[in-house]
Amino acid sequence: MQLSVWTYEGPPHVGAMRVATGMTDVHYLLHAPQGDTYADLLFTMIERRGKRPPVTYTTFQARDLGTDTAELFQQAGRDAIARFNPAALLVGSSCTAELIQDDPAGMAQAMQLSIPVIPLELPSYSRKENWGASETFYQIVRTLAVGDSSRSAPRQAGSPRPKANLLGPSALGFRHRDDIVEIAKILAALGIEINLTAPLGAGAGDIARIGDADFNIVMYPEIADSAARWLEKTLQQPFTKTIPIGHGATLDFIREVAALAGVDAAPALDLAEARMPWWSRSVDSTYLTGKRVFIFGDATHAIAAARVARDELGFVVCGLGCYNREFARDLRAAAADHGVEPLITDDHLEVEEAIAAAHPELVLGTQMERHIAKRLSIPCAVISAPVHVQDFPARHSPQMGFEGANVLFDTWVHPLVMGLEEHLLTMFRDDFEFHDGAGASHLAHGTTQNPPLQGEVARVSETAGYQPLDGVTPLHQPAAGPPPLAGEDLISFGARLNDGDTLVIARWTAEAETELRKIPFFVRGKARRNTEAYAAELGLASITLDTLYDAKAHYAR
Repeated sequence: MQLSVWTYEGPPHVGAMRVATGMTDVHYLLHAPQGDTYADLLFTMIERRGKRPPVTYTTFQARDLGTDTAELFQQAGRDAIARFNPAALLVGSSCTAELIQDDPAGMAQAMQLSIPVIPLELPSYSRKENWGASETFYQIVRTLAVGDSSRSAPRQAGSPRPKANLLGPSALGFRHRDDIVEIAKILAALGIEINLTAPLGAGAGDIARIGDADFNIVMYPEIADSAARWLEKTLQQPFTKTIPIGHGATLDFIREVAALAGVDAAPALDLAEARMPWWSRSVDSTYLTGKRVFIFGDATHAIAAARVARDELGFVVCGLGCYNREFARDLRAAAADHGVEPLITDDHLEVEEAIAAAHPELVLGTQMERHIAKRLSIPCAVISAPVHVQDFPARHSPQMGFEGANVLFDTWVHPLVMGLEEHLLTMFRDDFEFHDGAGASHLAHGTTQNPPLQGEVARVSETAGYQPLDGVTPLHQPAAGPPPLAGEDLISFGARLNDGDTLVIARWTAEAETELRKIPFFVRGKARRNTEAYAAELGLASITLDTLYDAKAHYAR
């Protein structure tokens, strides 16, 4: 654990709260000091739930540490049961209470309650929120599930209507509510009955009949993978591996589910009404091809987004990462498939450095990447938790299924300025309202569509000599080279060669920069990078108009 202004995941007891809050009759007794009760805001303010989470805090204070905190814990438990009448009780400690080494499980056991008590051992200083949610759901299933351990292989065709469990949706989940609706549509088309959805919307009695299903659909592995593996081993329930995010993945998911259920996949495949495949190939969207996109989030959404970006929108994945280390192996495999270095970190500063170095034209990430992209003047769309209140829309906005594919197209493409609009801006480049520095009309007031060239550090003129730009700290001194022409304004930038040691400084002449500005913005970044790389490769001291065109011819071959 480290202190940070931002964090991708809270402590594991927040994950336990997400599971308890998603269920209907489970209560969470949390041994915690007075300052650890902030988590209510996550559900009532961020997710905008209509009631507070089913959590009772012991809220001990400093003066209580010199007395018997066991009695304080047990009294809080008795009060919670009398008030809320839960069917099962979760007990555990917050990260702060863990330091005083009380034993919530032992204290709850000594109370001899008439309802199931599920102790949670959540190491706050080595694990985080998603792991806490996964462990909590796993312990609930282990304690409450009842089923036939002699269940045979997957159901054969012609058998009675098959049943499936939907596992993984929870409170505070990114579009979980809407994803359930889309998966239910697919299962209805396949003739598959939903036995239960858990933890979101399930009660203790529902978990008890989880074994009635023929197989499990794991919607979010971060939460349901451990429970699904236990159910497969104990109750012989197979589970799905495909996450239906994107048009292609949804088709794969339908085929996988149909095979597990022993039914014909055709009725669900015929539901493929997603407009995304056609729109992404249409004339209006061809400008998407080759866009560089940086993707970061939880492993499930990041890996799925990378597939959609490359295979369905024609983007180039220039960065791929996740913050939950439990799925690092899956992320590394996906990064290798896309030919990029995996980024596995929970430090938002490392992510910001990686984004700045990759020079993407679009960022797909969490609310943290939204802030990072805003500082770097890069378009961004949110694809993963953690998210802010605006990512819990009142409208139906799924990520999964065919309608989810449509939502992805809109969400990812709309942050990019449409190519036609940029061409119109180019035509009116010198107009007082549409000049290059004014920005697109639909962007926020005061933004600049074309910020200074990336890496710009200094201007050089014959009379002024080397002068840093206002508010910019020079990173490198200009390399030795021909002196600037009289009155010529040059822009310096640095680029490292492949060996990582030799630093070449090239300088954009004012004439070359003016020509670069004439290139439409949606390919201007690529033209700039190619030209700078070309100049660095040749060791050129300045980039002239001829260099710009030579680089264009070089990369066109």
